[in-house]
Amino acid sequence: MKLEPPSYQYQSAFLSFYQDFADNDSRKANYYREGIDDFDAYIQRLTDEASGINLRQGHVPCSHFWMVDTEENILGAIRIRHTIDNPFLSFEGGHIGYDIAPSYRARGYGKTMLKLALPIAKSLGISKALLTADEKNHASRGVIEANGGELIDIVMGKVFPYPVARYWVPCETKL
Repeated sequence: MKLEPPSYQYQSAFLSFYQDFADNDSRKANYYREGIDDFDAYIQRLTDEASGINLRQGHVPCSHFWMVDTEENILGAIRIRHTIDNPFLSFEGGHIGYDIAPSYRARGYGKTMLKLALPIAKSLGISKALLTADEKNHASRGVIEANGGELIDIVMGKVFPYPVARYWVPCETKL
């Protein structure tokens, strides 16, 4: 497993990744729809976001990565926001967000993906990352806790209309 920045070479893998969401988690599929509508523009936007170029209103620089297996399937996507300098991110969005494709869930890939992302966050100057999860999403909370996440509190989301568990996760590389 490795994390790869979004790239044109993964277009067919991205189509499969998207289709998995469309078939099995349509709510999350909408987040990736832009990549189906215009893949080139989508890759450019993600690349620009990592450099802090052409940011959409309210967005911060954000590095995107796809977790790719040895057969070049995209198993998941992870986003590392370089800062959380706005009310939404500092309260309920956090530094890091991720999704595992529905067909690859419950196999430990989320834990691996976050483990691979934490040194990248550290290289961006983040010593401890704020991560959040729906209070009832025990799988996501398990991913965070397996990577050293310490529960801060549970708050009622202002954008997400449900209780949100908030964690600090150290970004040190574990030997």
